[in-house]
Order: sequence, then C-alpha cells, then structure tokens
Amino acid sequence: MLESVGALTGSPWIYAVVALSVLLDVFLPVLPSGVLVITAATAAAASTTTVTAAAGEATRQVPSLLVLTLCAATASVLGDLVAYRLAWRGGDRLDRAIARSRRLTSAQERLGAALSRGGGVLVVIARFAPAGRSVVSLGAGAAHRKVKEFLPWSAVAGVAWAVYSVGLGYFGGQWLGAGWTGTAVSVLALFLAGALAAVVVRRPAHASAAPAAGAPAGP
Repeated sequence: MLESVGALTGSPWIYAVVALSVLLDVFLPVLPSGVLVITAATAAAASTTTVTAAAGEATRQVPSLLVLTLCAATASVLGDLVAYRLAWRGGDRLDRAIARSRRLTSAQERLGAALSRGGGVLVVIARFAPAGRSVVSLGAGAAHRKVKEFLPWSAVAGVAWAVYSVGLGYFGGQWLGAGWTGTAVSVLALFLAGALAAVVVRRPAHASAAPAAGAPAGP
C-alpha cells in the first residue's frame, strides 16, 4: 500500500487530497479521511527521501507533518462550517428530516444544552465518533446555534483530531516501521478512539435526561 501511494505522498498533491477528503467526509462519512491522514503521516515516519539532484544527493522529509496537520485541521473546520450553514438554511424540509431521526434530534438537544452552558466538549468528542461530526454540525445549524458558540469548539475539535491522527501515523511508523504493521496499528487506534467517543457521546442523553427536561431552552 505504502509503495503504491509513494508517488502521491512525495508530491504536494497529497495535501490537496487530504484536505478534500477531510472537507467532504462531513457529508460522506464513509470517506477514509482518517486512514488517508494516517497513511501520509506514516510515510513521513520514513524520515527522509533521497532526491537526486545535479549537485549530488539531498534529503527531504515527505510529507511535512506541520503542513499535513494544518491541511487536515483547516479542512475539518471548513467542512463543519459548510454543513452548519447548509443546515441553517435548510428550512422546513430539513427540520422535518431531523424530527424523524431520533439520533439527530437527541444530538441537537444535547448540543444545544452544552453550548448554552458555555461548553462545547461534545463537539470535540463527537469529532472522533463515526459520523459524529456530521450529526453535530448539521444539528447546530438546524437549531440555529450562534456561530460564535459553535465555531471555536469546531476549531478545537479539528485541531485535536488532526494532531491525534497525524501523531498516530507518525509515531506508529517510527515505533513499528513505516509499513503495513505501523499503518494497521495506527488505524486501529483511530477506530478505537472513535468507538470510545461514540459511547461517551451517547451517555449524556440518558445521564442528563432529567435535568434537561426542566432546563430553559437555548437562544
């Protein structure tokens, strides 16, 4: 696998591919954006690539971990904002669709309560859960939450997810080798974090059901 994507990870196009994948997976959660970020970071764990130049040989790191992290985090926030704005303007049709979905309705209620209390940890945790980013971004927009309540937490979530994913790929490659083993273990760690996040996101729906019933509605 790593050999087959070697040309891509050694090209600036890797940043565009990563950014596009992360941007779109808020609408298509099946896109393997996390796996792609980890694979690119694992390639960087090889440390250097020999480049033959006219003056001799030089070495360079491919790809840049900093640029890779910035691309993933920025695309994550932009994707959240696009979904948020589309849901904001969705109108009655989207409201009816959300009302028919217990998952979306529950997530919208929990998110509204969390943001009203001045905390958006749910946004950060949901970023790691399967489809959690989509549910939270669409729920915030459909509920017409203020952008100043949602955006800072979306930025924290995007940075945390990008740093975690890149770190998994890089250190997994460093410790286990920049090959199948390192990549597989890193991807497994990402999936385990997602499973844990999904459990944590669901728990408040039951734990805080009674207090939420008497809480005032958010603005």
